Amino acid sequence: MFIRRDSTSEFLSLDRERNSGLKTGPSSGRASGSRSRRVIGIGFVGALLGFGGALPLRALNYLFFLELQGVAGYSTSARKVIAYSMDPFETMQKPGLGFDYVQRFSGRTGDIAVLSLQGRLVWNADGEKTFEPQLYNAFLKFKTRPFDIWVGHDRPKFGLSSILDNHALFLQFLNMKGFGFDRDWGVGIEKDMSKGQFGLSLTTGSGMALKMKGNYFLSGRLGFGVLNEDNITAGLSLGYGKLRDVAGYEALSDNLIDFAMAALDVTWLKDNFENRIELMGGKRAGLATLAAVWRFGVGFLEENRLKLEFQPTAILTTESKRFEFAGGLTFLAHSDWTLRTMVSYDPELKDTRIVFQVYFYKGIRF
Repeated sequence: MFIRRDSTSEFLSLDRERNSGLKTGPSSGRASGSRSRRVIGIGFVGALLGFGGALPLRALNYLFFLELQGVAGYSTSARKVIAYSMDPFETMQKPGLGFDYVQRFSGRTGDIAVLSLQGRLVWNADGEKTFEPQLYNAFLKFKTRPFDIWVGHDRPKFGLSSILDNHALFLQFLNMKGFGFDRDWGVGIEKDMSKGQFGLSLTTGSGMALKMKGNYFLSGRLGFGVLNEDNITAGLSLGYGKLRDVAGYEALSDNLIDFAMAALDVTWLKDNFENRIELMGGKRAGLATLAAVWRFGVGFLEENRLKLEFQPTAILTTESKRFEFAGGLTFLAHSDWTLRTMVSYDPELKDTRIVFQVYFYKGIRF
């Protein structure tokens, strides 16, 4: 199976898979990048760094990865070559250069905290800015006996996206369809247990940008099973709040979205077959809503270095129905190089899209 832990979980020994294909993309999160908001975000990260440096801890180890990706495709509705996989406003995926840095701190009694920073500088072929900085991970996580506590920009505890890192993938779950966020600013607690996991978070409900104007997102997930041991896991999530209407860093409107949803997710691995299912139901923007996504994958070649995936998505409300059908092929050409392609079809937009990606992710020691 192409499951690789993300850099932070290598320190924390969490059951979070980076399904980068063999390595493993935010959120529904863009606040029309005003300069002041970026200053707030940068200041928040600076505070984390300063706080981490002020701790009476000794740095034992670190991980640093360099990331490079090229993305190009064609959209039949746009009738042109595109340099994004989802939407011009969304953060994933676009050509860019990035990094992933994790620093572990330890005291006399063992590990105390982990600092994680992950960002990209991407090329916006259709946006207002030619180049756009993107910040994914920016959090400090404290290790305590009862549970881990994080503060900063991390994954809200809602749905499959809270345990999977889609940072580099074409195929995305419901968090990228307006049902939560891949990353959000706030605080959270989490705990690994012998037969599952538990997590609770209170975040701003603004996604990639730090923006507080009556918005918030309270979410929690209870997970059952350990994938590496059981080959099957399930999770139950609850999410409630007032969310900003955003895509990446772009504010789509000034309205807040009322959100009250429950989610059920299941992951099942069998031989070279992989199934991931996510179901959500409740109210979004005042409308009764039901959403579902199923990702089915088959691995080929030695160590499943080639993976074929199919993913249908359905979003049903009392006023509309929305479907999307997508398929993808991932090939691990080298331990540092991954090649991906995706074909998707949106019946409502009458858009067929084919996109290609060359992805490079390599650890570096200084």
